[in-house]
Amino acid sequence: MEPANNVTEFIFAGLTQDQELQQVCFVLFLLFYLVIVLGNLLIIVTIIGSECLNCPMYFFLSYLSFIDICYSSVTAPKLIADFLVERKTISFTGCIAQLFMVHLFGGTEIFILTVMAYDRYIAICNPLLYMTIMNKNVCSWMVVASWIGGFVHSMVQTLLTVQLPFCGPNEIDHYFCDVHPLLKLACTDTFIVGIMVVANSGMISLTSFVVLVVSYIIILASLRSHSSKGRLKALSTCASHITVVILNFGPCIFIYLRPSTTFSEDKMVAVFYTIITPMLNPLIYTLRNEEVKNAMRKLWSRKVTLGVK
Repeated sequence: MEPANNVTEFIFAGLTQDQELQQVCFVLFLLFYLVIVLGNLLIIVTIIGSECLNCPMYFFLSYLSFIDICYSSVTAPKLIADFLVERKTISFTGCIAQLFMVHLFGGTEIFILTVMAYDRYIAICNPLLYMTIMNKNVCSWMVVASWIGGFVHSMVQTLLTVQLPFCGPNEIDHYFCDVHPLLKLACTDTFIVGIMVVANSGMISLTSFVVLVVSYIIILASLRSHSSKGRLKALSTCASHITVVILNFGPCIFIYLRPSTTFSEDKMVAVFYTIITPMLNPLIYTLRNEEVKNAMRKLWSRKVTLGVK
């Protein structure tokens, strides 16, 4: 006889049980979330409102910023609100929905980063054919394919989890619903499901990371034939992409490319890829990119001028 699925809600352990520390975390993570939303919105508005940022790289960057806002919004508001309450609960349906959204946006972001690496490869290695290969239709279909890839990945993770029986306990040692903490609570043997999770999430992360590393090695090798000015510009752009790739893929590979086990470090690693990385992405892309900074200045001066009139 299979165990009955009688769990209607889950209780999060949260990041900390210390009441004073929770108050500090509430203020800190609220500021982090505001920076994520405002910083990424600034990137999107700047790209949409600037005529000089109409190349494919910035088209993809605007989608990356949009995904970062969505990705952090799946977990951060709930985390922030839970710092103010003693009992941190989420319904079973809400938990499964959160799991689906986390992997939808996380998977889509991985595919968008891979597309951005391909864009840089074409731009640097085949500059004369760049606008022909990376035309508007191709870029749009690449974004659509990234969303489809994220959706398929998320559906697999969700279906693997939702079919498991949960009969208690219902305390999740995390601050959001993810696969490994839920597998730990399932009232059945989850070995096969755990292997499938590694094959899905872990291998997608690792394969995409290897493809990205190989792409950037080829790009860096091809820069030897460029002028010193062109080399510096390409290196600056690639450095931003490589930094974001490492920040995204490092934690994901640590979490998902292993058997179905949980470590005490998992929550802090999750904070890194769900909150810290989306907060740092706008800074990384603007501080090292003169075109974006100049576009922001022009946009600001235009708004100031309109305000004076």
